[in-house]
Amino acid sequence: MKHVFSVSQINSYIRRIFDSDYALRKIIIKGEVSNCKYHSSGHIYFTLKDEKSALRCIMFSTDRRGLAFRLENGQKVSVTGNISVFERDGSYQLYAKQIELSGAGELYIRYEKLKQELAEKGYFDFDRKKPLPRFPEKIGIVTALTGAAVEDIKSIAARRNPFVQLYLYPAKVQGEGAAETIAEGIRFFDRFQVDIIIIGRGGGSIEDLWAFNEPVVADSIYEAFTPIISGTGHEIDMTIADYCADVRAATPSAACELAIPDIYSIIQQLDYYRDSLDGSINQILQSYRQKLSGYQRLMDACHPGTKVLRQKMLCQSLEQRIHQAMLNRLKDARHRTMLCTERLNALSPTARLQGGYVFAQDREGHPVTSVKQLIPDQPFSLVFRDGSAEVVPISVEDNPVIDDR
Repeated sequence: MKHVFSVSQINSYIRRIFDSDYALRKIIIKGEVSNCKYHSSGHIYFTLKDEKSALRCIMFSTDRRGLAFRLENGQKVSVTGNISVFERDGSYQLYAKQIELSGAGELYIRYEKLKQELAEKGYFDFDRKKPLPRFPEKIGIVTALTGAAVEDIKSIAARRNPFVQLYLYPAKVQGEGAAETIAEGIRFFDRFQVDIIIIGRGGGSIEDLWAFNEPVVADSIYEAFTPIISGTGHEIDMTIADYCADVRAATPSAACELAIPDIYSIIQQLDYYRDSLDGSINQILQSYRQKLSGYQRLMDACHPGTKVLRQKMLCQSLEQRIHQAMLNRLKDARHRTMLCTERLNALSPTARLQGGYVFAQDREGHPVTSVKQLIPDQPFSLVFRDGSAEVVPISVEDNPVIDDR
């Protein structure tokens, strides 16, 4: 009769085989982390993989306390633990007890530890960072004697401001003793009293840039009185020197751009300021000229001579008006006189004489208006147009027909 096993029995049997294998009890496996998940229970679930295979892994929360870093996808790690079977799923997995970063990962741990220590000491505080001088004259450069960084800095300096003096301290930037030469270069230029110190090198791996992560470099930057620009690596690279420096640049070329102002753009800006200042001064002068002209007109208007001239002109105008009024009055008077003369002439006895009339007057020159004034044989005069004649009345006779009214 055949013996039939259940699934649980088989999975349990296989687990006991795994657990009894000494080689699987404590094993170290190296691989790349993927599918990493932090569970709410505190357990970490992840997968170790290489070019050909993958292995499921778990680290319980009780073992996680010894993990010195946060596990993330893509990390190269060495995991110590035991391999056993998870009976419920019938799958085997690695139960991790200890996880260590391999290769660059160890340097990364040292890097993070040193960064935290220096941050606590105040090496990265912004209030201690020194401002860069606006117009430096002497710049010290701590980098390798050969390499693209030096040539880039020389080219940029010549293009931006050829009057700036560059001094190079040839230092090792990689390998044994590199950190010490970098620190010595910083101290040398700090004693030499340059305006700015630039430290840096081209990009590379964390191992290549490690000289800039050493405490001796951080101490020399922190103790320096001269402003320091750190331009190590590329845009994404950040070293301890970058954190300690007064200014961080993405590359040595960018550090040179920050340190050396573009003298030609400054000259152009000064020309613009000069033109703007000239324009403003001309506008102000024009405004004051207009005000001065207005004040001059006001002073001329208030000058005594101007007042006298105005009064003189007024008097002349009044004189002309009076003279004209007098002429007009005289003309009117002459016209009225002429009219009155014509009327008088029309009423004058002598005017009637022109028509053949005469008038009588006695010897005393009194007019004789009635025959009653005449005495016979008593002479009187008759006045003609062109003379007079003395006559003697022979007889005097009243004429009652004539009405003397």
